Amino acid sequence: MRMAVRKLTVLSVLVAGTLSVDAAGAADWARFRGPNGSGVSADEAPIPAEWSDSKNLQWKAELPGPGASSPIVVGDRVFVTSWSGYADGSDGGSLDSLERHLVCLDRKTGKQLWMSSVAAKLPEESYRGMFAENGYASHTPVSDGGIVVAFFGKSGVYAYDLEGKELWNADAGEALDQRGWGSASSPILYQDKVIVTASIESHSVIAFDTKTGKKIWKQEADGFGSTWGTPVVVGSGDDAELVIGVPYEVWALNPENGKLKWYCEAMASSSMCSSVVAQNGVIYGVESGPGGGGSIAIKAGGKGDISKSATLWTGGDRSRIDTPVVYDGLLYYVSNGVVSCLDAKTGDRVYQGRLSDGAAGGREGGDRPERGRGGFGGGRGGFGGGRGGGQDYSSPIIADGKLIFARRSGDVFVVKTGRKFEQLAVNRFDSSAGDFNATPAVSDGQLFIRSSKTLYCVSATK
Repeated sequence: MRMAVRKLTVLSVLVAGTLSVDAAGAADWARFRGPNGSGVSADEAPIPAEWSDSKNLQWKAELPGPGASSPIVVGDRVFVTSWSGYADGSDGGSLDSLERHLVCLDRKTGKQLWMSSVAAKLPEESYRGMFAENGYASHTPVSDGGIVVAFFGKSGVYAYDLEGKELWNADAGEALDQRGWGSASSPILYQDKVIVTASIESHSVIAFDTKTGKKIWKQEADGFGSTWGTPVVVGSGDDAELVIGVPYEVWALNPENGKLKWYCEAMASSSMCSSVVAQNGVIYGVESGPGGGGSIAIKAGGKGDISKSATLWTGGDRSRIDTPVVYDGLLYYVSNGVVSCLDAKTGDRVYQGRLSDGAAGGREGGDRPERGRGGFGGGRGGFGGGRGGGQDYSSPIIADGKLIFARRSGDVFVVKTGRKFEQLAVNRFDSSAGDFNATPAVSDGQLFIRSSKTLYCVSATK
């Protein structure tokens, strides 16, 4: 047990009433990885397995600058963040000119409807080393259908109405990352609260009032300083839990006041880059990093240390960055170009299949059925991801019975869900430029794929 990591201290707990806000539509993809961060589309609209610049591409839109954040979809609008003014691929620029942008696009046409820009609060991270893998716009925005919220790291939290009017902004901390990695955790919405994992900025999770931006509570802990994941909410009412993976453990906080409900010893890693996922009261995590990592399934609920009472299974599966997805009794994750499928109930390996881009000399995809749980190809991260070089940062999603995963290189793979590995297609926009670090979004038969330069909308109908 890593007690030194936990050290939870409630810095501020304020009493607030419940605010009634408009809920995002059922088919909306309104936060990082969609409904409650599951990565699973809630609708059954068909998604094409193949696309290109000339096939099933509804539109593409050039963005005002690079970014690694994922798009979200709210009604007839698409939101995404980016940055400009420094290290944006253009000539010149300096940190003094750095700006972050929240961009709103028309869902039908890709036309930019509005953009709000925020000047960087200096000093900022220098664009070099590992930070250049991350950048200045890695936090995915969130919306409840009435407001949209963007987290710009040490430059603050900004809330807007859907027409682009700024409603409020708030500070979440101003610390820089001593490792030079930067931050990436995305905000979420819960009832009357915007909940922000300000991991690098203040080693804390903070809840702000959605209407005013007033701080409701702040929970600080050493472990948040090495956390890049985004929390999920499990349960409802008095039983609701805000669950997040941190180094060596998984924690559940009370979303009403930030107090720790329970903790469970989990993946043995001194950093937590991926997010946990939850389904039917069970929380799943897969991680690799300094210390080893591993995989786990935890029954939600309880009080205090639930490591022995609530752990359903553990395994040696490892994946450094991507968050797993659970669908139809199976857990999938992708690491180093290999799709791993586990039985979600037992943690046993169902298959491993290597993704194939079809290039000459490439290895073909295929099954690797095994009974054990050992980690295949996970390792401790490294930087040998896509053809463009570098680690893959995207996470898989599932829509229309298909697993969709974008590699940094721009190759986007489509795999049939089920107990046998079957790669349906690998797709690439020949006109694409930049890295594909964002997780795709999906809504009502439209798939939104973001590179560092461009947002694409794929659909079976034009």
